[in-house]
Amino acid sequence: MTVWDRPERPTRPVPLDRERIVAAAITLADEGGLETVSLRKVAARLDAGPMRLYGYISTKQELFDLMVDDVHAEILPDEQPGDWREALRALAHRTRQTALRHEWLADLLGGRPNLGPNGLAVTDAKLAALDGLADIDTIMRAVETVSAYCTGAIRREIANLRAERATGLSKRDWQRASGPHVTRMLATGRFPALTKAVHDGTDVDTETSFAAGLDWILDAVAARLGPPPA
Repeated sequence: MTVWDRPERPTRPVPLDRERIVAAAITLADEGGLETVSLRKVAARLDAGPMRLYGYISTKQELFDLMVDDVHAEILPDEQPGDWREALRALAHRTRQTALRHEWLADLLGGRPNLGPNGLAVTDAKLAALDGLADIDTIMRAVETVSAYCTGAIRREIANLRAERATGLSKRDWQRASGPHVTRMLATGRFPALTKAVHDGTDVDTETSFAAGLDWILDAVAARLGPPPA
């Protein structure tokens, strides 16, 4: 039985429910990351005894599942665009924006499917965007491919943000600090393709990079789907 199927306990003596517990856990995670989240700390935030929480949530993994599902509500758009590319593009950008608001989400993306109502709704919206354009197996592989790109790109961006905070160096500062080493390595002639990229490539911001990569993935999906029906 999943956490969503199990009924909640009565709310006495301190008013509690899963919604309040999850909201407190998300606040803790937003403030300090997943490592700051435990049933004991959530209980303290709610001014309740730790054992009280076990009437609502059995394990920390269940708590994480509920947290992920809660923030998935932020990914769903108010209206589903009619064009499949726009629909998948919107969901991808909203996933990135949600992860930037809740950086801990990047650590929990890409694992087993989210079976909560919001997670299922997001998956359904992705599948619905491609409904009727190909057989279901092709549609599922397309959705998996777009999701895999988004997960990888989001995790890389969040990892860079964390590195900036840990080192105190912005991307530009880090590039300046590591510049002499990179220059020496490139001067050896061992890395001609990388040298060309460093000297001739255009440095773009993360949002532009994410959007460009997403468009390439969507182009690949379009090629697999074939021409639209006449």
